[in-house]
Amino acid sequence: MTTADFLFMLLGAGALAAAVLPRLVAGRPLSMPLVFLLCGIALHLLPGPVPDIDPVTDRVWVEHLTEMCVVVSLMGAGLALNRPFGRLRWQSTWRQLAITMPVTVAVTGLLAWWLLDWPPAAALLLAAVLAPTDPVLASEVRVGAPTDSEHDEDEVRFALTSEAGLNDGLAFPFVMAACALTAAAGTGFSGSWIGDWLLVEVAYRCAAGVLAGLAVGRLLGWLFFRAGRQALRLSEHREGFVALGATFLAYGVTELVHGYGFLAVFVAACAIRAAEHDHGYHTVLHDFVEQVERLLTAGLLFLLGAYVAQGALAALTWQGALVGLLLLLVVRPLTGWAAQFGTAAGPRERLVTAFFGMRGIGTLFYLAYALGTHEFHVPAEELWAVVTFTVLVSVVLHGTTASPVVSRLDRMRLRRARRRRPEGAPPDEAEVAGERL
Repeated sequence: MTTADFLFMLLGAGALAAAVLPRLVAGRPLSMPLVFLLCGIALHLLPGPVPDIDPVTDRVWVEHLTEMCVVVSLMGAGLALNRPFGRLRWQSTWRQLAITMPVTVAVTGLLAWWLLDWPPAAALLLAAVLAPTDPVLASEVRVGAPTDSEHDEDEVRFALTSEAGLNDGLAFPFVMAACALTAAAGTGFSGSWIGDWLLVEVAYRCAAGVLAGLAVGRLLGWLFFRAGRQALRLSEHREGFVALGATFLAYGVTELVHGYGFLAVFVAACAIRAAEHDHGYHTVLHDFVEQVERLLTAGLLFLLGAYVAQGALAALTWQGALVGLLLLLVVRPLTGWAAQFGTAAGPRERLVTAFFGMRGIGTLFYLAYALGTHEFHVPAEELWAVVTFTVLVSVVLHGTTASPVVSRLDRMRLRRARRRRPEGAPPDEAEVAGERL
């Protein structure tokens, strides 16, 4: 049996498993990413021509595979959101982006600098790549398929989905800050880079990402739903792969003008959804994107499991493991919980939203990208070990708790909504989602 034959068999089995597993694990303390991660680990223990997985030497393909998975997931997240964009409607999102994310970066960077004794730039890089909440891994805490109601999203699912959609792009300025610091000061510290970083990486590239995504999204929204010729009005033809065209167009155009493509894809998806909010074509686009995302996620988590089995954690120290655990169990929960005071979420919803700060595919992309641009004066194997450990713990911890926790919240909302209705009248989805816990 050749390696190619073995890989074809794995691809076929993996694609079928990706179709079946979400239904098998629904409602259980298990998730599809966790199953594929465990399968990747188990495969290494079996006889077979399994190729070596090394993100240090194979950095380029790791960067581009993870990049593709993230941009596809961002399109799906933007299309799924039913709540119209607004300052007050998205208050929980703005709090997570403006408070939780920068405070998490600062505290995690200080922990890495203190516990690991890394140079400031390497500590900042670790904090930056671990900052974004991943839109890929925990489908149980994301909003579902698009509906025609603006009010049937509970606060937990909405906050986590919208946060992940935006902070996967907004992590880029922090990553670029680490790159600028190491270029300016090496293993030391310097503030000479901050002015250019604020002007270019924060102001220009963020604005370019938002504006380019908005422009592409509105253009495609017109093309999908309002074009004068039926042949151009793509919503009439119900072809789901158009979502990939929209994804790659928004991403490519934005990157050509040196904006943040991740930010643009999510903004473009929201703009397409807003162009004709109640149209059924959004469900077609979302379902196709979700299927592609599921396949990419399954493959990447399988490879991550194989990488773990082949010794990914050999360079991990107890200090590196402690940084990852503190981030997942202390830093993110505390900052996420504190940032939500004053929002519409109830105390239980604030707690759940704060806890489920998943780390995943976006983290792997940012590390691969950064290590291809600058030298951070820390062995790449050590950086990969800490990041892989943190993602591994996140997949296990959040994958086993997401479904039971979110299901319990759903049952509590349903019971409260029923108590508010006249005897025998079932509450609708909007009433259930509107309950605050």
